[in-house]
Amino acid sequence: MINCQIPTGLIVSCQAPADSPLHDPIVIAAMARTAVNRGASGVRIDTPAHIAAVRKQISAPIIGIWKQQLPGCEIYITPRFEDARAIALAGADIIAIDATERNRPPGEDLKTLIARIHSELGKLVMADVDTIEAAIAAVEAGADTVGTTLFGYTPHTENFSPPGFDLLAQMVQKLEIPVICEGGIAGPSMAKKALDLGAAAVVVGTDITGIDIKVTAYTSVIGK
Repeated sequence: MINCQIPTGLIVSCQAPADSPLHDPIVIAAMARTAVNRGASGVRIDTPAHIAAVRKQISAPIIGIWKQQLPGCEIYITPRFEDARAIALAGADIIAIDATERNRPPGEDLKTLIARIHSELGKLVMADVDTIEAAIAAVEAGADTVGTTLFGYTPHTENFSPPGFDLLAQMVQKLEIPVICEGGIAGPSMAKKALDLGAAAVVVGTDITGIDIKVTAYTSVIGK
């Protein structure tokens, strides 16, 4: 039995670079709790350790991911079932996976991965995609929601910059499941535009929680 709803409105991605002081479960959990306290409907969290820390602080939905760089594998967002199981056990309500049409780890295929997350873990699946073709394939494979997360980050889309509003509009028109806009949202007006285009939710990361990147951007212009 899957007992969770796809969050709507604002979802805050609480992540930090591995070499940052912010990359600490206590800090990530504080970010997540602050986001929910201020009105976010859910959060997106990377790694089992961070998810477990956040779960102790909030009851709102957690979209869990585990970024893994595997030899010979192009995808890196929760690439294997064992990764999905680890973040589910840590407390994630929704498992986000890379659903682009790039090569997957040996023995893993998208449809089977989604089916096992549903049947064995009892969790919903968010498919992170880069193109409308990948989005349609993800829906056919059983995804519960699809996000524009990887637009601009794959060989098919590397000449474009997020947010992928055109892709979002296509997905809203063609898909019959909730669509999430993620990537490149740099202010409330952009988030509102995504929702006006039909997104069920918008994920905002760097513009809210990306202290390292934001400070670097300032100092690169005005100096230290």
